[in-house]
Amino acid sequence: MEPADDTANGKAGRAMRSSGPRTLYDKLWDAHAVAEDDGETLLYIDLHLLHEVTSPQAFAGLAAAGRAVRRPERVLALSDHNVPTTGQAAGPAGVADAEARAQLEALVVNTRRFGIENFPMGDPRGGIVHVVGPEQGRSQPGMTIVCGDSHTSTHGAFGALAFGIGTSEVEHVLATQTIRQRKSRNMRISVEGRLAPHVHAKDLALHLLGLVGVDGATGHVIEYAGSAVRGLSMEGRMTLCNLSIEMGARAGLVAPDATTFAYLEGRAAAPAGDAWAAALARWRALPSDAAAVFDREIRVDAADVPPMVSWGTNPSQVIGIDGRIPDPAGLPNGDARDAAERALAYMALAPGQPIAGTRLDRVFIGSCTNSRIEDLRVVAGIVRGRRVAPHVRAMVVPGSGLVKRAAEAEGIDAVLRAAGFDWREPGCSMCVGMNPDRLQPGERCAATSNRNFENRQGRGGRTHLMSPALAAASAIAGCIAGPASLA
Repeated sequence: MEPADDTANGKAGRAMRSSGPRTLYDKLWDAHAVAEDDGETLLYIDLHLLHEVTSPQAFAGLAAAGRAVRRPERVLALSDHNVPTTGQAAGPAGVADAEARAQLEALVVNTRRFGIENFPMGDPRGGIVHVVGPEQGRSQPGMTIVCGDSHTSTHGAFGALAFGIGTSEVEHVLATQTIRQRKSRNMRISVEGRLAPHVHAKDLALHLLGLVGVDGATGHVIEYAGSAVRGLSMEGRMTLCNLSIEMGARAGLVAPDATTFAYLEGRAAAPAGDAWAAALARWRALPSDAAAVFDREIRVDAADVPPMVSWGTNPSQVIGIDGRIPDPAGLPNGDARDAAERALAYMALAPGQPIAGTRLDRVFIGSCTNSRIEDLRVVAGIVRGRRVAPHVRAMVVPGSGLVKRAAEAEGIDAVLRAAGFDWREPGCSMCVGMNPDRLQPGERCAATSNRNFENRQGRGGRTHLMSPALAAASAIAGCIAGPASLA
């Protein structure tokens, strides 16, 4: 957990440790604190992930100032937002959009210039940055991890302090391997019990969003705890932490345990041999102390979580699959009523309308939230022997080249193709309208991504967030539906 090869930083961190029992977040913060000034702390960063959209300006700033990258071996670059999900073997030169092509080419040039490792388009190790980091073993317990991307919170599933940063901060981290931050408050969400059949981590995350709201965790770092969280796979924990930012949290965390260690062991960048044993000893000391006090506690019964679907234009506007669209008139305050009325107008939905049965045009299964091999196995299990509804265009986009290879080795791609799904190459795809995979105005889409804002998937597109299980069932039904409803 201590900043590697930076003894002074480690000493500084130890000097500023919180007194008494500490949370996981406290331990991560203390171990990486370098100095304090005017209420801010200079934190050492263990891993810096880059992509093509938020890095060009940062590299330009370094070049203009004549600065080098402080620790290039602690940086990994990937292309994900702008890449088309077909024809990637052609590289950036094959990208039709001029602005996207320029950003992709700039990443290649800049990483070569500054000595940073880059998994380029077409590299089987490439893909979405928040999928590749974990699967390569780069994301490890006890680390601080940053990226110029909101959903960096994903990596908190490993017991790492991971958060998104702005472009100017990307430059600062490249130049110094540090970042200035104010410490957040501690929040714990404990989920006890077992999730029901057809209920997955995405449903839990959306359920929590409905409870907490899009700003309910502002100023906090969330630690997810309880038997239901411990029962999640690493893929499920990543999905849960991924959506922490949508609650307003600075980051989301899950304490590392045997599940974490089993996932990491043997991965390309994971410690090996004696280093593995030493790492385990450090990682086992990370969980929150039994007597640690949290600033805010929320407790949830896993049995109360149904399959969830978003109806509005932010991720907290959600209901269970058997629910009805809420009436804005029944909401407690004017701001909430106004937001709901605007959302219903944009989504072309009516109060009291059942969400199940809402006709769909598109289905998108992918994104940094739900594009891992576990997600694709769930989808294949539901659609096997069935066909996508004739009026629906459905696509599956694996999160990395290695996920794609694994799925093809298992025959998942054949199952999906036989069902009528379009099987694509890895990338962010339709999660964000920065590449050719976009909705047309008025199209309604079931999506496994993380945001349903107005115009997010394409101008005038209407997005319903849900789990891979519900998205798969909805593709077959031609409307929003759960697996239990399929004949």
